Amino acid sequence: MNTSPKQVFIIDNFLKIRLVAFAIFFIPLLYSSQTAQRFYYELTYRPNKTADLKEKITTILDVAKEKSVYRDYTVMSQDSILQSEVEKMKKSGVYVPMEKMIKMPKFSYRIYKFYQDNTIGYVDGIEKSLYGYKEKINLPWEVANDKSVIEGYNCQKASVKFGGRVWSAWFTQDLPFQEGPYKFYGLPGMIVKIEDSEQDYVWILKGNKKMDNYNEFSFTDNLYYRGNFNVIYINKNKFEKTYNEYKKDPLAAMKGQVKPEMLTQKMPGSEVTYGQMFENQNKLLKNILNSNTNPIELNQNISQKKK
Repeated sequence: MNTSPKQVFIIDNFLKIRLVAFAIFFIPLLYSSQTAQRFYYELTYRPNKTADLKEKITTILDVAKEKSVYRDYTVMSQDSILQSEVEKMKKSGVYVPMEKMIKMPKFSYRIYKFYQDNTIGYVDGIEKSLYGYKEKINLPWEVANDKSVIEGYNCQKASVKFGGRVWSAWFTQDLPFQEGPYKFYGLPGMIVKIEDSEQDYVWILKGNKKMDNYNEFSFTDNLYYRGNFNVIYINKNKFEKTYNEYKKDPLAAMKGQVKPEMLTQKMPGSEVTYGQMFENQNKLLKNILNSNTNPIELNQNISQKKK
């Protein structure tokens, strides 16, 4: 089947989130011989400080030889479903609004811990590129004598002040890693549970497994970024300013590349026009990107709060 210019446009310029509603080609995943240990953390959090409602998701921490990667597991867990739907659309050439069948992630960023230089990288997508910042964080843990068994692990308690919150962590030496979810690390063992004093964020380790032929990028990542995973690192203030502007109108740059006459044309096999598709996806992205008003680090985005 030949690929039309319209189809190429949709492939090249769709969702910011690692989900594409229409694709005519498949970019194969590139697997390496690297191994990693994957840890599954259940995260219970309060997205809105003024409400009692809490949400629960699964996050993952992949620990490899030179670095670790922490992220939301929501989209990756649906990779096989997405791949199947993309293959169906590839064969039929008919647009299907997959946002109705795929659960969207609550957090789109990744947290890297680079072991060689002891830095932490915060990375997220802006349009079709990966941007991020690096920082060095010294977590002044205070280890207590309190001990407990959590999720089957012998644990010891520690506390730390970070990001405008007071955190209590339970770590175990049963696992040979000085790691934890998000930016937490540096205890003499693996963090099994960590929560802030108000329980706005609570992570609990629920399982782990060895990953052979490990590749940190999923089918969805490859599909959206077309194999280009080079991160553009900028300073933290510039990143936050750029990202806050992006959240106001996620598809602004993409819409600016579209000829006006194309917006009124219908997508293949659908009554939905390209213009309607853009508006629907832009609304969806704005809702997701702005849904959490209670950040993990309360001292972030100060410039935005002053406006």
